[in-house]
Amino acid sequence: MRTTLLVSVWLAVLAPLSSAERATQNAVLVLVDGLRWQEVFRGADRALIEHERGGVKDQAALLAEFWRDEADARRAALLPFLWSTIAKQGQLLGDRDAGSLADVANGLKFSYPGYSEMLVGFHDPRIDSNAKRPNPNVTVLEFLHGRPGFAGQVAAFGVWDVVPSIVNRERCGFYVNAGFEPVLVPPVSPQQSLLNRLKVELPKQWASMPPDAIAFHAMLEYLKAHAPRVLYFTLGETDEFAHAGRYDQYLEAACRTDAFLAELWNTLQTLPSHRGTTTMIVAADHGRGRGPDDWANHDKDTAGAEEIWIAVIGPDTPPLGARRDTARVVQAQIAATFAAALGEDWCAREPRAAPVIRELLR
Repeated sequence: MRTTLLVSVWLAVLAPLSSAERATQNAVLVLVDGLRWQEVFRGADRALIEHERGGVKDQAALLAEFWRDEADARRAALLPFLWSTIAKQGQLLGDRDAGSLADVANGLKFSYPGYSEMLVGFHDPRIDSNAKRPNPNVTVLEFLHGRPGFAGQVAAFGVWDVVPSIVNRERCGFYVNAGFEPVLVPPVSPQQSLLNRLKVELPKQWASMPPDAIAFHAMLEYLKAHAPRVLYFTLGETDEFAHAGRYDQYLEAACRTDAFLAELWNTLQTLPSHRGTTTMIVAADHGRGRGPDDWANHDKDTAGAEEIWIAVIGPDTPPLGARRDTARVVQAQIAATFAAALGEDWCAREPRAAPVIRELLR
């Protein structure tokens, strides 16, 4: 009888929340390209705040802005929303100094494989480059769009112009906007019209993406106008500035990303349909090198580039903060966790998908 009771309790822990028990009705997934766990949990790296290895133009100004003697203060200076809000109301995984391990599973350690792994829940060896080839796999976004109550309620915005291929825009059925594409879905606000012009008229620093700020505010205008239940958004400047070897601009981009997350979260709380009913997951697609000589790089031969971080906040996420001594998790688990937050079983649809990270949801 005791064995039966223990089994019943264990099954109850593993079972997904019923719609009556679950507060989450909407979910947002944000991908921050190439932001290292080291900066997330340790703050700015003093060894890189120099010209030779970090490309820093004004060392004194960068030190004043982001350097603090203690790691807790450094990370809070760099990412204030993450540490003042998500770390208190949600959870963070990936602090390897504290025994919390989060990794990519694909072994390639660059963007398209990471984006795909996060959205489909497994590594497909056919995804082996950043080429604009339509993803042959159904993503969790496409799956949700086909579920009752979600048709017309899913949207994907990517700063990187490869995102339409990653979500397979030709097949997926939901709204996708990426790169320099204008947002033309009515109603188009005056702010959206201006953002559409700026995407075209501003000098192009990168051929594949506009500035994060332009893409972010275009997405935010769409969110305020349409309030989709499922939203996917990607940011890219942290990766681009790191590849350029500019640690100063990489830190500034990380700090802007944190401000975007704060504005996104606060905007969600102003929408009656989303206030108190939205779970937000934020994660990186890959890490970077661990040391001052390889921090700008990431590929299958770069040690440490498999190391990522994951942050979650929402009404069904226990507020356990920055986790310590947790079981290792992988990026592939994000897809099933994202679906489970909405009461949907991605692993039943896609048996190859990695399981839900149960600790992130009640």
